[in-house]
Amino acid sequence: MAAQPKAGRAVVPQGLRLADSRSQKAKRAPELELLDACVHCGFCLATCPTYSLWGEEMDSPRGRIYLMRELAEGEPMTTVMRTHFDRCLGCLACLSVCPSGVRYDKLLAAARVEVERSTNRAWQERLLRWFIFELFPFSRRLRAAAVALRVYQRSGLRTFMHRHEVFDRFPATVRTLESLAPRVPRYESFPETVAAHGERRGVVALLTGCIQSVLFSPVNAATVRVLVAEGFDVVIPRQQGCCGALSAHAGRDEEAQGFARSLIETFDRTGVSAVIVNSAGCGSAMKEYAHLLRDDPLYAHVAEQFSSRVRDVAEFLAEWEPRAPRHALEVTVAYHDACHLAHAQGVRTQPRDLLQAIPGLDLREVAEGEICCGSAGIYNLLQPEAGGELGDRKARNVLASGAELLVAANPGCTMQVTAALRRVGTRLPVAHTIEVIDASISGLPARTLLGR
Repeated sequence: MAAQPKAGRAVVPQGLRLADSRSQKAKRAPELELLDACVHCGFCLATCPTYSLWGEEMDSPRGRIYLMRELAEGEPMTTVMRTHFDRCLGCLACLSVCPSGVRYDKLLAAARVEVERSTNRAWQERLLRWFIFELFPFSRRLRAAAVALRVYQRSGLRTFMHRHEVFDRFPATVRTLESLAPRVPRYESFPETVAAHGERRGVVALLTGCIQSVLFSPVNAATVRVLVAEGFDVVIPRQQGCCGALSAHAGRDEEAQGFARSLIETFDRTGVSAVIVNSAGCGSAMKEYAHLLRDDPLYAHVAEQFSSRVRDVAEFLAEWEPRAPRHALEVTVAYHDACHLAHAQGVRTQPRDLLQAIPGLDLREVAEGEICCGSAGIYNLLQPEAGGELGDRKARNVLASGAELLVAANPGCTMQVTAALRRVGTRLPVAHTIEVIDASISGLPARTLLGR
């Protein structure tokens, strides 16, 4: 049995209130020492989605780094700069291939903060971003919106709208938003603590997420079932909020910092040794809290301790010898690498190992697996044409694998690829890694995953 992670509990200073800690509004241009690591070798070009789409140097990581250097040296933000920064998916595929160890993730984050600080966007862009950031990070608002979405989907209105091509008259962003919406599942609620089956091996906490908890609640239910079957008590704090991933990736630094501080305080009260995440984007953001809050004297150390306890669910399960028996699943599966799991967190082999340990399961790879599907948080809404083209490319590669089921580990990827698969004329089912493991442990037939 693998040893339990030794990372200690993050302790929030006694009496501290979120209002006591303020982020700085000062300019945060990309740091010259980070920029100096780039030798412009070009290894990043082959894996950069936007460079593959347009072949434009300034839409490659090294081209954007050139623009970042201009910012760092005092040049003002221009419309051209903003356009190239906005076009970046932030998929971080360049991190995986860079021989010089350039921290493009940190450079891009700083550039986007500067974009938001210094740019006055058109009113249409401001309205769209207001809608996104007033809805998606708040699970209660999402649940209310999901009620309306469920009525729309099940009343026949959606079928009518598509049959009569009503959405052809709407802007691309609206069409994309409607196409991404999955069928709303039954809402899953959990007790605050779920006890382990058999002898307890440890206690963990679960981030339920915003979109995950509303539109993909069966993934959370499967995560809880697998963890308790493997001998872990699962604590699910009721008051947990957004992790701040969407805000951080969009350059809304102060907003992201507020979400981070609140989440740290909530999970600190659980006293657990590991915080389990089943959404790649959320896990990536939470592991970067130390950098996000680096200038906060009250939270910098606390954030570092907290991030050391964050584990993707596949990463965590791979650290332990399996206890629950796996039953056969006769199914051919293609595994999709979510960018913020593979490139940002470096979690690649663990999901594959867990899937391959299931008897009867045939695991296949997807060609161009390092190329983003085009979801990238809210990229597919802000850049619908580019996002759609990348989604279609991913869908074609998935179908070429010959798999019956696509497995992914991020809600954005699931929605993006599902919509793209529909556009190319198929309804290939998509499941989360943990749902496949749950089906195997529960002894369910493969058809439960295939929707038959």
